[in-house]
Amino acid sequence: MLLFLFYCGEGMFQTATILGVSDLGCSSWFEDYIDAEVLIYFCTRGQAEREFKVEVEAIGRVRHKNLVRLLGYCVEGAYRMLVYEYVNNGNLDQWLHGDVGDVSPLTWDIRVNIILGTAKGLAYLHEGLEPKVVHRDVKSSNILLDRQWNAKVSDFGLAKLLCSERSYVTTRVMGTFGYVAPEYACTGMLNEKSDVYSFGILIMEIISGRSPVDYSRPQGEVNLVDWLKAMVGDRKSEEVVDPKLREKPPSKALKRVLLVALRCVDPDATKRPKMGHVIHMLEADNLLSHDDHRVGKDSTHSIQSHQHENRAVSRRVNNQKDEGASSNISEGDSDGNLQHPSRWR
Repeated sequence: MLLFLFYCGEGMFQTATILGVSDLGCSSWFEDYIDAEVLIYFCTRGQAEREFKVEVEAIGRVRHKNLVRLLGYCVEGAYRMLVYEYVNNGNLDQWLHGDVGDVSPLTWDIRVNIILGTAKGLAYLHEGLEPKVVHRDVKSSNILLDRQWNAKVSDFGLAKLLCSERSYVTTRVMGTFGYVAPEYACTGMLNEKSDVYSFGILIMEIISGRSPVDYSRPQGEVNLVDWLKAMVGDRKSEEVVDPKLREKPPSKALKRVLLVALRCVDPDATKRPKMGHVIHMLEADNLLSHDDHRVGKDSTHSIQSHQHENRAVSRRVNNQKDEGASSNISEGDSDGNLQHPSRWR
């Protein structure tokens, strides 16, 4: 474990733990003084320098409950430092694909809450800012979760700014394999509909518990989009649900969410809905299971604690199959006009 010190003012120094290191830099977490995550760029040339400037420009002006907030930044010699709020419950990829046992703590209602929160964050980037921000790397590992299971979109290192007078920007193809929109991959032409495609993949991943591309699966199931389209076409929607879900979701709600996902991944980018319309479609019907009252309340789960708790939970579920989780998503912003950007704050 690597440690380093930060000066926090008033003669105080704070120890921080390095969480991870990449080609671009490292991220760390303040242990006691404040809840913050620090991303340090060691290099001032090339991609790292460009990404630093993009992150400061893109996220520095953002204030939204479903976007990770930039608390500050520092430029010192060869170092570039970004200080983010620390989101303390891991990322969605860990909860979907990590070692959480046979029963996932991500109930149907929690998953709906994550989908809707992510949609609101992206809608704000696309429709609530000028110039708009195209994230360009929407994926499960970039969706951070707090203790109430609220989603916060993170990592703006690949983001692009798009002025209203331009319908797209041509750029070198970046992103993560399996999430990249086909027209962007083929032509390098990028706009907000590229994020919409990635969001559709994310919905499928959340509902099915499967990775976008998984070569360990049978040939017809390697590509998540192709497999899910075939299953829905064969009227087997219930069979695409993550087997780790404690209880089956309401059939109508499941079909609604899958419909939204399929519209988002339309091969024709012009036919994909805007994120504001996605929110409207998701909120048009009650997607909740009516029996999960814990969404929006404080969660004591962590990846580590759940690994210990899951065996007991699994036994209870097997013995009491009617025992459920329980109710409504606490949105905190249920009033207001769906069409106005403030609706997504």
